[in-house]
Amino acid sequence: MTPARGLRSPEPLVLGIETSCDETGVGMVRGTTLLVDAIASSVEAHARYGGVVPEVASRAHLEALVPTLRRACDQAGVTLAEIDAIAVTAGPGLAGALFVGVAAAKALAVALDKPLYGVNHLAGHVAVDVLEHGPLPQPTIALLVSGGHSSLLLVPDVARDIRPLGSTIDDAAGEAFDKVARLLGLPFPGGPHVDRIAVDGDPAHVTFPRGLTSGRDMERHRFDFSFSGLKTAVARWVEATTARGERVPVADVAASFQEAVTDVLTRKAILACREQGVPDLLIGGGVAANSRLRALAAQRCEDAGIRLRVPRPGLCTDNGAMVAALGAHLVAAGIDPSPLDLPADSSMPVTQVDSASAGRTAP
Repeated sequence: MTPARGLRSPEPLVLGIETSCDETGVGMVRGTTLLVDAIASSVEAHARYGGVVPEVASRAHLEALVPTLRRACDQAGVTLAEIDAIAVTAGPGLAGALFVGVAAAKALAVALDKPLYGVNHLAGHVAVDVLEHGPLPQPTIALLVSGGHSSLLLVPDVARDIRPLGSTIDDAAGEAFDKVARLLGLPFPGGPHVDRIAVDGDPAHVTFPRGLTSGRDMERHRFDFSFSGLKTAVARWVEATTARGERVPVADVAASFQEAVTDVLTRKAILACREQGVPDLLIGGGVAANSRLRALAAQRCEDAGIRLRVPRPGLCTDNGAMVAALGAHLVAAGIDPSPLDLPADSSMPVTQVDSASAGRTAP
């Protein structure tokens, strides 16, 4: 229940703003309690192009941010004056889209005289799980999978210490889903449509390659991912089938492709947990909403004695709640706010949890 107006809670009320890609997200978190998660999506504006167009995304954020902020305040039953701190995605993401959110957050911070935290988008995908499953075990292994990122992270402390174990060396998992969906004649964004149609397919119909899982690759890229070759394999299989005058079994191809992706993701995540001696795995990012990934991860974690945490699908995709959650975590940890001249950094490294931490050394 939201505290009545005029009564101050001992837990900080943090506003989160997310504009890294095509979702305009505004979230409000009090401590570890989610009050509101308001989202305006521009996905329909990008669908005709088959992918996100940066300029279109930036203009959509400009149009949607103020109405989404007002809606969030109304739904949470709070005023802007009651906010204790503001968090905004400072990177990584599309440069123009990030600029919109960062500029708006700076204006609010100055107008309301509130501390500002420019936070890392990827760290937000880790922190958001606190809103659903409580405090994160320390350390945690995090598998982040989205349209732009596929990463394995060791997270001793989401506020201060995130260590990359591996990442994608070409296409991210979500990007591969979009490209394969286009090959199969499915709409954009591809992930949900591949997931939906794969339910009726045979995942063993085609044995597609599992990138970076051979002996030599496991020596050089033990926790890295590669999905470009898989996408190419699907394209060649579809092309060969069509050339023979045969019908492409879309559901079977979708299921076989999805199985290849989720097999590699979960296999390497379990391996990371075992080798790092960490019994807790968190999966986040937009692809974490995929039903097969969730089911396979649950099965393999149970077999390996690993505790699995996956936020509900609505908290996996980009949202303001995850930004507010990370901001609240930074406030509670006593982390200094970001300077008002904080930049929007499209290539912000995951090791930099917030804009003030570039020179901070983990304890």
